[in-house]
Amino acid sequence: MTRGSRTVGTKYVMGVDIGTTSTKSVLFAVDGSIIATHGIEYPIYSPTPDTAEQDPEEILDAVIGTVETVMRTSGITPDDIICVSFSSAGHSVIAVDKEGQPITKCIIWADNRSAAWAEKIKHEMNGHEIYMRTGLPIHPMSPLSKLTWLRHEHPEIFERSYKFISIKEYVFFKLFHTYVIDHSVASGTGLFHLESLAWDAGALEVAGVTKEQLSELVPATHRLSGMDQFYADRMKLKPSTPVVIGAIDGVLSNLGLNAIEPGVVAVTIGTSGAIRTVVDRPVTDPKGRTFCYALTENYWVIGGAVNNGGMIFRWVRNQIGALEIETAKQLGTDAYEMLTDMASTVKPGSDGLLFHPYLTGERAPLWDANARGSFFGLGLHHKREHMIRAALEGVIFNLYTVFLALEELIGLPSKIQATGGFARSPLWRQIMADIFDQEVFVPESAESSCLGAAILGLYSMGEIDSLQEVSKMVGGSHHHVPVKENVEVYRELVPIYVRVSRLLTEEYASIADFQRRRV
Repeated sequence: MTRGSRTVGTKYVMGVDIGTTSTKSVLFAVDGSIIATHGIEYPIYSPTPDTAEQDPEEILDAVIGTVETVMRTSGITPDDIICVSFSSAGHSVIAVDKEGQPITKCIIWADNRSAAWAEKIKHEMNGHEIYMRTGLPIHPMSPLSKLTWLRHEHPEIFERSYKFISIKEYVFFKLFHTYVIDHSVASGTGLFHLESLAWDAGALEVAGVTKEQLSELVPATHRLSGMDQFYADRMKLKPSTPVVIGAIDGVLSNLGLNAIEPGVVAVTIGTSGAIRTVVDRPVTDPKGRTFCYALTENYWVIGGAVNNGGMIFRWVRNQIGALEIETAKQLGTDAYEMLTDMASTVKPGSDGLLFHPYLTGERAPLWDANARGSFFGLGLHHKREHMIRAALEGVIFNLYTVFLALEELIGLPSKIQATGGFARSPLWRQIMADIFDQEVFVPESAESSCLGAAILGLYSMGEIDSLQEVSKMVGGSHHHVPVKENVEVYRELVPIYVRVSRLLTEEYASIADFQRRRV
């Protein structure tokens, strides 16, 4: 899809975001305007309730396909490209052999098969100390937990493995035949020492790997050139086109939202969700609730990620909105908009119906892979539209509890910038403003991770002097102010929402165990 127009003599930068459910490439002019964009989706393979894997080749093809389409539809030449810069989801693990061929699929953040080992690391293997050094809470999402699980539960795979890499490392190996990992993605492994910017010896010992089995650590501004001619031709680039390794998607979303000033909080709801703010040095939480990821030496992002974001609305559409899906097809409209319109007819608080959105376990604030979703307070007076609105509210309630933990570390934020697929819904944006009791600003462009990657690329290439230049490139925004009456309703429901999730901790474990044995 092309949005802007070329200008003769103008230079461009491309941001590529390797996300959980799709890869998107966006071509920007140097002023931040979007020239062309293209995305390609791919599946998550879940043969068991705890399994979440993807095919590395499908994702590599999506990277190549989106870049090629953007280059072709934009009409620019490779000489017009300043650089291509990457963003990617974090916490993935692929075991590869000496030829770089995958031994496993890409085990993504949502995979919970290492849950028992995460608990063991947390309680028996100095897990809290490892967290305080590495900044990643001990959880099945963590490559630390995944590697420990592979080592003990699948030694035949572990012993055959030459390297353990993430999906972005796999793409870069294919393009450049070298194993490199940026400090940002590395800080999402649970294996990276934040202060020394090196692999953490204690974490490596727990995982049973050596630093030689991991990639070379480089800054997020690291540039590569000399791309494999085969892939360069497929993407309509030159082998000499500079490629910036970039960072983890959440960190770059903060940058692309212009949420890098002290006190500014970014909230993202894509497939999953997160709340993040930028600090000038590594910060970890004595209670172990928040992560700390690197961007550059002067920018560190702290916050909390939730498993269950936009995927909840997709589940609602697929399981509750069959009629709307069919009607939308016939009318040429969007099923999500129809469902949102239904939810807007229900009062804030959904007439006392709460939804805990833990369909894939949960990271922050529970850090409990056993957590399961539930409707609470369901009565005969509730209809489908109540369930739809409760699901939308439940995602925001959950993020708000993470926000409260972050507030303990940084104080009350001065501004909230929000982005992600949810931002297309005015109702969902207003629900956020009301539950958070904060003004919420939503940039018109939802391409925050790609824009963040592009800005980092320009900074790496010396085209801009500071990351603060993002303020000139973000553009306008939607603005939502909390409605006092709605705030009062949500303030009454928040404590109930929190208590229910805490009271069900033991029951989550019991039902999860049942599902693993019987489903």
